[in-house]
Amino acid sequence: MQPYQSRLALITGGSSGIGFALAKQILQNEGNVAILARRKELLESAVKALEKVRVHPDQLILPIQADVTHQSELASSLTEFVKRNGLPDFVFNSAGVAHPGNFSALKNDIFHWMMNVNYFGTVNVLKVLVPLMQKRRCGTIVNISSIAGFIGVYGYTAYSASKFAVSGFTDALRAELRPYGIQVSIVFPPDTDTPQLEYESKYKPNVTKEISKSAKLMSADSVAIEIIKQVANKKYLILPGSEGKFLYFARNLLGASLYPVMDMMVKFAIKKIKFGE
Repeated sequence: MQPYQSRLALITGGSSGIGFALAKQILQNEGNVAILARRKELLESAVKALEKVRVHPDQLILPIQADVTHQSELASSLTEFVKRNGLPDFVFNSAGVAHPGNFSALKNDIFHWMMNVNYFGTVNVLKVLVPLMQKRRCGTIVNISSIAGFIGVYGYTAYSASKFAVSGFTDALRAELRPYGIQVSIVFPPDTDTPQLEYESKYKPNVTKEISKSAKLMSADSVAIEIIKQVANKKYLILPGSEGKFLYFARNLLGASLYPVMDMMVKFAIKKIKFGE
């Protein structure tokens, strides 16, 4: 039997971007999905789109309208969902937001917003589901971080902080849940062609835009395909695309020696902007 066949995956942020792409891939691998999102209209639209890609007409596509930052309401929604549909076999924490900008220009609210969605949103979901998984003594948890979750990126002070938090949290959680037979994975996607990235482009500092010109953009589908493959292979560390793999191993190999390289990239970007090259 395929790893996802007849199993249920709950995906936060499942109405768009990587979350939606994950839902498609799981359906195409004969699994069932529950997609959690805040906005009702996007949720309904996503369900209709997913109905067209499922392999069998009896595959479940279940919507959950909830906000991962509203802890009590989220807990109520997830508890009711589990009562009706059972505990998910897979939980993909893909809900996330990003708002770049120079640190001095970013308002405090931006920092709190990103930490609330990206980090505490992940914690809030798992606070409900992990105790049930521990009691069942099986399950799979996949938390989505970012390349900016292991390398600080110019213009992403708020976002990097929240994604570093997800990474540290997932490392500790993996150790705690392994004795219960629960698999935990962390994903560090590169720049991915999603509505979120389109939003970010409006706010990126010019230096960030210049640096990101050299980055290779991956499609959400390509990222999702690699994620579900590596999760099925029980991999903890998942680095979609060649860029993420290179940067991760370069950071670990070079250590502090990587910073002068990054500083040089910033210096060249500032020079190009200044002289209009």
